[in-house]
Amino acid sequence: MAMTSFRRPTLGHSVVIALVALAAIASVPVGSQQPRFFPDDPIAVEPETQDASQVEPWSLDLAYDLAHAYLVAGRHTSENIRARNLNSVDEVPDSSWFTNRIGSRPLTTAEIANGPVVAPPPDTSTWSVQREKSAGAAAGFTARDASGASWFVSFDAPSNPEGATGALVVATKLFWALGYNQVEYHLAELRRDRLVIDPKATVRRPSGRRTPMTEDDVADVMSRARPQSEGVYRVAAGRALPGRILGGFKYEGTRPDDPNDIVEHQHRRELRALRVFGAWTNLTDMKAGNTLDTLITEGDRARVRHYLQDVGSTFGVGANGPHDWSEGWEYVVDPEPAWRRLYTLGFALSPWQRVPVDEHPAIGRFEGDAFDPLTWKPRAPVQAYIEMRDDDGFWAARKVMAFTDEAIRAAVATGGFTDPQAARLLETVLIKRRDRIGQAYLPRINPIIEPALDAGGNLTVRNAAVDHAVATAPRQYTARWMTFDNATGTTRDLATTTSETTRLAAPTGLPQAAGAMIRVDLSADHPEHESWGRPIETYFRREGDGWKLVGLFRLPGA
Repeated sequence: MAMTSFRRPTLGHSVVIALVALAAIASVPVGSQQPRFFPDDPIAVEPETQDASQVEPWSLDLAYDLAHAYLVAGRHTSENIRARNLNSVDEVPDSSWFTNRIGSRPLTTAEIANGPVVAPPPDTSTWSVQREKSAGAAAGFTARDASGASWFVSFDAPSNPEGATGALVVATKLFWALGYNQVEYHLAELRRDRLVIDPKATVRRPSGRRTPMTEDDVADVMSRARPQSEGVYRVAAGRALPGRILGGFKYEGTRPDDPNDIVEHQHRRELRALRVFGAWTNLTDMKAGNTLDTLITEGDRARVRHYLQDVGSTFGVGANGPHDWSEGWEYVVDPEPAWRRLYTLGFALSPWQRVPVDEHPAIGRFEGDAFDPLTWKPRAPVQAYIEMRDDDGFWAARKVMAFTDEAIRAAVATGGFTDPQAARLLETVLIKRRDRIGQAYLPRINPIIEPALDAGGNLTVRNAAVDHAVATAPRQYTARWMTFDNATGTTRDLATTTSETTRLAAPTGLPQAAGAMIRVDLSADHPEHESWGRPIETYFRREGDGWKLVGLFRLPGA
């Protein structure tokens, strides 16, 4: 098994593992070399073999998180290194962080509309408040329904009926389809006269003390929520997550007491890719407080599961009302545009000050005509975003482009918008922003995908940029063929073939022995896209009567 981009655990993750590794190295004869590819490549599941039962909960303070974002992440310069959690064919394996769904296998519109839902909605005949909302100023609390199930209950802001609840439900379907662990959310009804306080419910006061929750505490929450009618509220109810709650995760570094967390988070492709997915949905509030880790037990071993717990600050509205006009365009603290406006006494307008927006109370300020995915920004700098490279962006864009118009409409339909114009606006903008992402990222680097070599020596490829009509076909494709020694990494040139189509014939003389390997460098000649001429490296192994793709490197050497 080879996770070619994984680094080994570092001191502080597991001293025992380090000692075992040193012992293994000492037993290897001098001059031996580890093969580049292993028999089980490419692996589909990230190895997480260590017991994590000793992981302890932690609290990530919001003030510290924001200070770190601006003073550390905001000054960070990208290391420009390949993501470290990739398998040998440049893909992200399934893990406790991510599950390959759209773009990796066919998803029906019914699957997307269902998303993370695994059980019936809450029984709303009664609600019993258990505790206050753990983070943020938006109205909400944790409560039990009549069946005894626990739920995170979120409300709409007074200014935006259906906005926050609709965004939360729709966004969880999109991010589930993209591959992230999501909370199971349902739209539900809460009647004030059926809401009681659990006798054990407490609230943390400004002093830090916890005291019993009172009717005044509940009234304060409800005063910040939008009723549908007298005493009746539309809510988004999120089912309590399984396992022991551990707190959120950071977008850089690792969790030091989790022995399976050995890849720095800023170098996990699925976290880097949130720069693209966040731009598509306008998920501007990417902080540790909106994530959650839980400790789950499977068989005889415990491991940490990582959730994007709150993706509700999407589209054009959040839990407290519409997004600020500058959200998605600038950081909350962004010196360059701030100084520019100051120097010009406000006459130097920023792009967001000139963009017309078709605003709707349920959708907020969300547009797709002036949207530029390459310049989009969250509220605060995120180190994983800064580390995103073009190959990460290409991977992410393919997943966004895998959403058909019908798939987007199926997700939007789950938002329960009573005004059809709201649903149409959200669908239209998501489709426009999807297409802008494809235009920005797919032609940016060599877009050859899915190389396949059959037993007869016919090599076929696809071109992601051409498939999605964001670029014209190249003048020709070129394949440079080589034998490859897996033990030493050495190559020997065989021939170079070209074709004006996506089918290229192999040269004579390919090795035929079982287990033999070849390397094929693939490039394309396009007058408008010089980057397509940079070859991707592909590796095939002879198996039976055919060839299996075991290696693909989209930006080799970088």
